[in-house]
Amino acid sequence: MSEVKKTARMSARQETAASKAVIKQNTKSLPLNKILKGDCIDVLNALPEKSVDVIFADPPYNMQLKDTLHRPDNSKVAGVDDAWDKFSSFNAYDHFTSEWLTAAKRVLKDTGTIWVIGSYHNIFRVGNALQNLEYWILNDIVWRKSNPMPNFRGTRFTNAHETLIWAAKHPDRGGYTFNYNALKVMNEDTQMRSDWVIPVCNGRERIKNGDKKAHATQKPEALLYRVLMSSTKPGDVVLDPFFGTGTTGAVAKKLGRNYIGIEREDAYIQVARKRIAGVKQLDDEVLGYTECKRSQPRVAFGSLVERGMIEPGDVLYDARRRFAARVRTDGTLVTKKEKGSIHQVGAKVQGAPACNGWTFWHIEKQGQLMSIDTFRQQVRAEMH
Repeated sequence: MSEVKKTARMSARQETAASKAVIKQNTKSLPLNKILKGDCIDVLNALPEKSVDVIFADPPYNMQLKDTLHRPDNSKVAGVDDAWDKFSSFNAYDHFTSEWLTAAKRVLKDTGTIWVIGSYHNIFRVGNALQNLEYWILNDIVWRKSNPMPNFRGTRFTNAHETLIWAAKHPDRGGYTFNYNALKVMNEDTQMRSDWVIPVCNGRERIKNGDKKAHATQKPEALLYRVLMSSTKPGDVVLDPFFGTGTTGAVAKKLGRNYIGIEREDAYIQVARKRIAGVKQLDDEVLGYTECKRSQPRVAFGSLVERGMIEPGDVLYDARRRFAARVRTDGTLVTKKEKGSIHQVGAKVQGAPACNGWTFWHIEKQGQLMSIDTFRQQVRAEMH
């Protein structure tokens, strides 16, 4: 082994040891909002088991570039030719992928999920490794680039997309976070699809050292914004084992999530720290988002009666005052012909198979009808 390689290996070990020391100092709590320097597999294995909510990984693509690419004006295209993207063989890349995904699975909570992004060079191999390790694939997302780099040689289709795989830790697929309603609202009240049209990182967002890109594969913040909005909640811990220039950390901080970054390149760490330091976290009021109804605290109508928000004997009406029912001491309703829960009586008086009693029934306050759901939301706010 050459002296250069020996020195590099010793340096990597020292850096990983330093990161392990940081982790050890935080045995009772994770090293949140820090960048840990070192080999991602070693650092992942030093972190506490089942401690992370979501992992976003942008691993080496193993691009296998052989020739220099030029534009029609003969200017050179800045491709991905960094040492960290080069592997001796597909077998070597597969071994590396399996190792880091195994380490990642250990630190994920049982309800955790992982996102991995890649191109046609590597994403099929990554998907194979995920399934071999018994992750459960939830979606493959096509990131369609609205401004892709052309194929200058005209020998292939323009590579206009990359693929993200979103997977749960366990095949039972239960308990993970998916903010369906928030994504739907973001998409003009239409269910969010698995093809996302987002421009590549360019302009002011593209970080540069002089005229040169600081990182060859910097991802746009819009992409991470959608990833984190879809699969995390404020306060969650998001880990990025290939942190680069810190896009994951910057977006996580802005959205009130905690991040842990793992990176071995000093140049990237310096850029990431400076970048994240300039990010301002949104305030608590703005961090609110549209939650799925089933994720909100359950409130029984009877609890409103217990609290005196609605009294036994109060009369409830539908919005057009066609029907009326009185409240009983246990929170059930009674009419001349029917009795039961707010939902059962609402359905019976309408001759309907089902009814959402919370939105159907109203109570008169100061001459105005008020939905009883107003009181439920008040209780939920107190629970939060």
